Amino acid sequence: MPFVLLGLAVFGLITSTVFAGIVLGAVPKFLRERRAALAALAARPGFTPPLSLFKPLNGADPGLESYLESFFVQDYPAYEILFCARNAGDPGLAIARLVAARHPQIPAQFLATGGQPDYINDKAISLELMEAHATHDILVISDSDVRVTPDYLRAVALPFADERAGGMCCLYRGVAAQGGLWARLEAVGMSVEMSSGVLAARAMEGMQFTLGPTMAFRRSTIHRMGGFRVTADYCADDFILGNETFKLGQTVILSHHAIDHMVLHSGLAGSLKHQVRWMKSTRFSRPKGHFGTALTFSVPFGLLALAACLWLGHPLWGVALLAWALATRLALSVAVGRIVVGDTSWLALLALYPIRDFMGFCFWIASYFGRRILWRNRVFELLPGGKMRAAKTSR
Repeated sequence: MPFVLLGLAVFGLITSTVFAGIVLGAVPKFLRERRAALAALAARPGFTPPLSLFKPLNGADPGLESYLESFFVQDYPAYEILFCARNAGDPGLAIARLVAARHPQIPAQFLATGGQPDYINDKAISLELMEAHATHDILVISDSDVRVTPDYLRAVALPFADERAGGMCCLYRGVAAQGGLWARLEAVGMSVEMSSGVLAARAMEGMQFTLGPTMAFRRSTIHRMGGFRVTADYCADDFILGNETFKLGQTVILSHHAIDHMVLHSGLAGSLKHQVRWMKSTRFSRPKGHFGTALTFSVPFGLLALAACLWLGHPLWGVALLAWALATRLALSVAVGRIVVGDTSWLALLALYPIRDFMGFCFWIASYFGRRILWRNRVFELLPGGKMRAAKTSR
């Protein structure tokens, strides 16, 4: 039995090391692209087509006012911001009006869907309404829990200088907005685990998806795929929009620019629910890839190797194998978390990410228990292909 466990552990260490090698091999290419993009942006006035920025809102999350403020102080010549919530009295819309009043030079619209049409995914309703009111032909979609720097819109616009580009998205670093251990663990997972997965996917099969915190599309691309209603029944709307763009034969570009994704769940329960929901969504959207994700984690296999070696009476071998597992995680922390996305939290990168790697494996296991998720205070059932429906309540 211990030899079986040791064999499984070594196999997992090999596969996770191969994954780390793919990611580390993709980093130099990304950095070259970043240098080229920064050089293009330095050529003023550069490529600055007018943009319509969409901000779907759902309530007043902590810090929302300051996050929205960052979108009104962009170093960009012409853009508008459209806000949309389900109800006209949404507290998030009230905050958006307050911020917009301080920046009258930036055109802004405030919309409410009233819940019509009755899509499963409320965000799809909002995007559809904002697109109907948008003035410009490049549509930028950004979540409410995002904070950006003044050069953000220039970076977002740059990929569309290539006429083949139909969509783009940005990597992001997690920021624990309110501090706390659980939020920091979730944040470092965003900075390293998520970004590593994106770099590996791009290296192996190209960009066939987009990332929700910031994505942008040509209006003509959205029309060709059938409008935002194509995401009406899906939880992972960002994956669907990017994948439909890819299916149209257009290029999806991963920007050189990284943004701040604020982690709003400071407590254990909220953080766990959010991460398990994301894992379950991935399981149903990309079942084969999600299944293989188990072999990209390293620390669980390192701990298994240590336990097996202790059982066999070879503790030094166990320590060496665990050190191997930790070394691959630290390499990803520095190369991806620090160099690629610019996460400055060395404590999180060096001390917390190995813990987060083990937690990620646990979330992966949890994703196979049930199909129900809690999303925006509603319970849904996930279906094959990533669709979802309102969960039936038991009587």
